[in-house]
Amino acid sequence: MQKMTQSLFRAAGLLCLVTSTAFAAQVLAPDANEGDLVPTGKGWGERAYPAPPRVDPSGNASGKAGQGQGANNGIFYHGGPVMLGTPTAYYIWYGNWSGNTATTILTDLAQNIGGSNYFNINTTYYDGSNTHVTGSVAFGGSTTDSYSHGTALSDAAIQAVVASAISSGLPKDTNAVYFVLTSADVTATSGFCTQYCGWHTHGTISGSDIKYSFVGNPDRCPSACSAQATGPNGNAGADGMASIIAHELEEATTDPDLNAWYDRRGYENADKCAWTFGTTSTASNGSKYNMTLGSRNYLIQRNWVNASGGYCAVSYQ
Repeated sequence: MQKMTQSLFRAAGLLCLVTSTAFAAQVLAPDANEGDLVPTGKGWGERAYPAPPRVDPSGNASGKAGQGQGANNGIFYHGGPVMLGTPTAYYIWYGNWSGNTATTILTDLAQNIGGSNYFNINTTYYDGSNTHVTGSVAFGGSTTDSYSHGTALSDAAIQAVVASAISSGLPKDTNAVYFVLTSADVTATSGFCTQYCGWHTHGTISGSDIKYSFVGNPDRCPSACSAQATGPNGNAGADGMASIIAHELEEATTDPDLNAWYDRRGYENADKCAWTFGTTSTASNGSKYNMTLGSRNYLIQRNWVNASGGYCAVSYQ
């Protein structure tokens, strides 16, 4: 997570606090005499007592900060599961998406991000048996929800939207991430546009551990949640959401239950590289992009490579 900055891009806080006041109110400093802060899924860490210890691949606890598996790469394993095999992404289009090209732009993203050199960064993460994330993702389809919980969604309402989507047609899949994608007239009351642009978590739905994510439309607050005024696909909101979806998907893959991979501050892999894009090219409409997935260009934030000392990148092979 990072404070608001001004650079080539206007954005300032993907999945993080977008004002320094909110940042100061939420972010805690790690304590060298205690365990790592634990992630909230919203871009900042919090203290937990007892703090989960770092764990090596054989499952042995490794102690305090500065020790343990991944210590040389700036991110640490804490014993929880990762998503193995081919996880599935499902979309729940909440609100009014009629006539919006986002439904095509973001579906194309989900259909092409798996197996890319970008998502291959996640193969540097593994579980306690040293089984690595594969880098594959499947798109499992989508459903719509026409304001079943109004235009101001609490965290509990977002989980209820996911539960309803599963009960009414989407498969119940424990190796999946369900994305609640909201139209620009919808907000999330726990801090969309002021503390985060999206988040991921997990919860018990119909007796199963279900991973899900909220991603809001940056058209509601472009100065907080869009990296640029236009996008390479001509839809600033959708182009902004693409980076947020990628951020949440890679975090949910490597830290689905918020107890696997994160650093001393409780930052997950994508948090460590938020709002950094590396080398960019210029599209015909003047916008910037840094990768091509399928037939589309996207501006997607970098992710943390858990190898060679740890670093942010848009590609890993």
